[in-house]
Amino acid sequence: MQSSLKKLLNVGKRLYEIPKNRLLNFIDPPANVLLYHRVTDLPSDPLALAVSPAHFREQILFLKERFHVRRFEEPWFPGPSALVSFDDGYADNVLEALPILEEVGVPAIFFISTGTIGSDREYWWDDLERLILLPEKLPERFLLDDPEFAAFWPTKEAEQRRTFYQEMQALMKRIGFSRREEWLAQLREWSGLGAAGRPTHRPMSLQELKHLASSPWVTIGAHTITHTRLSNLTSEEQEREIIGSRNQLEAWLGETVPFFSYPFGDREDYGPQTVEICRRHFAKTASTLWRQAHSWNENQQLPRLFVGDWPGQSLARKCMR
Repeated sequence: MQSSLKKLLNVGKRLYEIPKNRLLNFIDPPANVLLYHRVTDLPSDPLALAVSPAHFREQILFLKERFHVRRFEEPWFPGPSALVSFDDGYADNVLEALPILEEVGVPAIFFISTGTIGSDREYWWDDLERLILLPEKLPERFLLDDPEFAAFWPTKEAEQRRTFYQEMQALMKRIGFSRREEWLAQLREWSGLGAAGRPTHRPMSLQELKHLASSPWVTIGAHTITHTRLSNLTSEEQEREIIGSRNQLEAWLGETVPFFSYPFGDREDYGPQTVEICRRHFAKTASTLWRQAHSWNENQQLPRLFVGDWPGQSLARKCMR
């Protein structure tokens, strides 16, 4: 009964949201700020971060045909308009996304997490997949050695591994960089795998970052050093993560970096202190509050729309609602 009631309420909410969105969009035509992470073909993508090059091309062509595609640094309104953004700093952003953007002639901003640039390490969420979901054979259980989060997971069956992966990912969002590194070291010892990551999941090299930044279609933004949830950190730690990533990018590229995006980026992932830091140091900051942007949105909490591995027509429905 409760499940049926919840489904009914969700349907009612959607039916209410559609005309409300259309009314808002009529009053103030929106900016569709699209959020990408990867453009590549992957055999395994548990977080659905990758868009295939074929679908990305369809999506970018749709944006070019239907919208004024704006740069992050220019005024977004009056709309309707579209903007393309990428988070993290995967190498495929340079190797597979950039050629399509340049060919079609669409600008994009790339928010870079600086701590992994030039490394053979994977981003920590990808490392979890590599260590837990991909090996053919693993020990039958894992015991996390931690004074606060010690826990035990059975890992003999595939479904048990998936549960372990999901729960470990949720826990790792709640901790800082040093502790996360310690947990990953425990997982590597348990799995028998080393620290070097898969070439398909590597971050871009410094040379690739410089090549990306040199494109006339590209703007670079900051995205912290270690991609840690900022709401977990003290104000001083947040300053180091946020300003440290900007300063490193400016030193590497020899240009100012006036834009930022929050790691993870939902309301629980940053707080008022974070917003105030960004207000002092950046012209605009992107969140992952999933909705279209309007002229009344605060410049330090700009919403974006997540883009999945969809055909261009599916993106059209999302942007035209």
